[in-house]
Amino acid sequence: MFRITEVVKYLLIINVALFIIGAINLFDTSSLALYYFKSPEFRPWQVVTHFFMHAGTMHLFFNMFALVMFGSALETRWGPKRFLFFYIFCALGAAALHTGYNYFDLNRQEKAIVSYEESPSFDGAFLYVKRFAPKYLKRQYISAKEYLEDVADKIDDGDPRYIEEGKKVMLDIYQYNRDIPTVGASGAIYGLLLAFGMMFPNAELMLLFLPIPIKAKYFIPLLMVGELFLGVNQFSWDNIAHFAHLGGALFGLILILYWQKYGSRLGGV
Repeated sequence: MFRITEVVKYLLIINVALFIIGAINLFDTSSLALYYFKSPEFRPWQVVTHFFMHAGTMHLFFNMFALVMFGSALETRWGPKRFLFFYIFCALGAAALHTGYNYFDLNRQEKAIVSYEESPSFDGAFLYVKRFAPKYLKRQYISAKEYLEDVADKIDDGDPRYIEEGKKVMLDIYQYNRDIPTVGASGAIYGLLLAFGMMFPNAELMLLFLPIPIKAKYFIPLLMVGELFLGVNQFSWDNIAHFAHLGGALFGLILILYWQKYGSRLGGV
């Protein structure tokens, strides 16, 4: 008979409790989300607190559903100490890869802004907007493009006022991207999915919208390839931190391979 294991139960309680506290505004939970380390909103504790927070009811539901379904099976096999260590390790790995990708992406943006300052041009500002403006904020994205198109000649003619305005458009986008908060247990959950696929490769899984059973050893790799594709392409309708998902899975894989080679002092099999 299926049962919710002890560590999974407590993780479930903490996540749901913090979601309710945030929903009823018992206290301000915004400082518990993870911000990029150069953001003025960053606090060291966010590295841990963010993976107990969720952006909405469905976000919470799907993560907790996966936690119960896959986490309980893994905790039963590994034991509570080993399972909890794995969960937190994956969550921190997710934060590490997500932050690493942000560092790479924001560095590109900083260089583009410096290049514009050294050699102001409409093309420099416009290409920056096309490349880095968050397209899921469609109104702001279109507004920035239209504004630059309206003052293109003034920027290229060297008008200091409009050169500065072009820089401001770029800085607004940079600061928005820098200050996007990240929340959710998804990184840890993707680590659990990866582990489940390795521990129970022939277990059959089904998507809610595609009720066809697929063995875990096929389903999990396809899921990871999909995450990589979405993360690299950054589609306009997508504001999900895919590299956090991949980070959780990657660090989970590294830890499992380590355990397989050297064993674990935390118990379980």
